[in-house]
Amino acid sequence: MSHPICPPCIRRLSGVIETTPPSVDVVLPCLDEAEALPWVLHRIPPGWRAIVVDNGSTDGSPDIARDLGAHVVHEPRRGFGAACHAGLTAATADVVCFCGCDASLDPRLLPAVAGPVLDGSIDLALGRRRPTALGAWPLHARLANLELARLIRRRTGLRLRDLGPMRAARREALLGLGLSDRRSGYPLQMVVRAADAGWRIQETDVPYHPRTGRSKVTGTWRGTWQAVRDMRAVLAEQPAGTGHTSTGPDVPIAGGAR
Repeated sequence: MSHPICPPCIRRLSGVIETTPPSVDVVLPCLDEAEALPWVLHRIPPGWRAIVVDNGSTDGSPDIARDLGAHVVHEPRRGFGAACHAGLTAATADVVCFCGCDASLDPRLLPAVAGPVLDGSIDLALGRRRPTALGAWPLHARLANLELARLIRRRTGLRLRDLGPMRAARREALLGLGLSDRRSGYPLQMVVRAADAGWRIQETDVPYHPRTGRSKVTGTWRGTWQAVRDMRAVLAEQPAGTGHTSTGPDVPIAGGAR
């Protein structure tokens, strides 16, 4: 059965097979997601390339991803940020998306989230999670997310409502942010440094389903607390120009980030 994964895309011209680069790369951090991978990878938009970053799986996830046509990258350093950044550095497309690999978010929604980045009206697009079921987002994780939203507003002025894993931006601009966190603080550091650099940031609502398999972070109070600790360290960073160098677009924050 055919599926819309492109490793990279191949088109046939006058009987000659020509390989073309993907229009968008989708980074999928992966740690023991064998059960969810088929569902996730078959929903990658046509012409977009799935980059599955294996972070030490023991359930055969890399082989499953490879068999389904994904480009597989191995990142031995444990940590969500380590996996995300390995995928970013492996990407070659101008626009890079990030998405969870646990089937809680549908990759078919990525074009709607990334659309404003692709047309140049937004610099960083974020998917705001809207739970579809009571068990999709545990109470302790929601409370932690609310606290982080408050801290982000105090630190950057952004009125964000979520710090979800589905997002999109241009690859070179992301690399220019000099992201250094390699654990749970990576998504927050991306937002904070983008805000410091004056990026236009926008949220788009996306349905959030109960994940497939066991959560490695927000599924437990301990994991959530560790994530909050990592993120508090990021929020303690000095703003751009005083603590780190950032070369992102110098543009105002979009009205969508409220």
